[in-house]
Amino acid sequence: MIKTISHFGAYVIMLKKMFTIPEKMYMYNKELFRQMTNIGVGSLVIIAIISLFIGAVTAVQFAYQLGNSFIPLYYVGYIVRDSMIIELAPTFSCLVLAGKVGSNMASELGSMRISEQIDALEIMGVNTISYLVGPKILASVIIVPVLVIYSASFGIVGGLIASASRGIATETYIKGLHAWFDPFNVTMMIIKSIIFGFILTSVSCYQGYYANGGALDIGAASTRAVVYSSILILVFDYLIASILL
Repeated sequence: MIKTISHFGAYVIMLKKMFTIPEKMYMYNKELFRQMTNIGVGSLVIIAIISLFIGAVTAVQFAYQLGNSFIPLYYVGYIVRDSMIIELAPTFSCLVLAGKVGSNMASELGSMRISEQIDALEIMGVNTISYLVGPKILASVIIVPVLVIYSASFGIVGGLIASASRGIATETYIKGLHAWFDPFNVTMMIIKSIIFGFILTSVSCYQGYYANGGALDIGAASTRAVVYSSILILVFDYLIASILL
């Protein structure tokens, strides 16, 4: 318990040190755009593939549940749309990013810590938390919502393809997409993606920044980053849903 409180305190202190005025703004801007490219462009393919199949599976399973019932088939489009927007796109995308982006950030910072590059920057008077951690978190908060919207779009397309393979007409599926649309669901998706992006990046950066030991410890820090951020994403997913709904 004491160790957990200690880690939480160090995590809060890290976040506090992150919010400082940069000495040379252009260096931070350059690092910010580099991180945005790494997180965004580097994740497009895997997010697209996963979302496409998640949407397809959702459509197939719901079409199967309808069976010979009296529920209209256009409900398939309605269910896929709301499932992707409210839950599947933000949660699954951020869990994937926690494994891909989070582990990479923890490994990068852990390697810099162990090779004493962070110590060298601190000797030069650089605020290493602001320079190394800040742009990563800011880039994630900006890019992750874009990736989540991208994920939801691909999930809906995947549902369309799967529905067509089950004999559901495209017009019927699209009718379901238009039915009972609530813009607040999109707002909730954006809120989730911003919070999840902050969590997966800040937790991963904390694990990497404070890593110590050797190469094995870097691997352990990367594993902790993925596990802890994934758990926190699921916990906050429940809390956000409870508060907003």
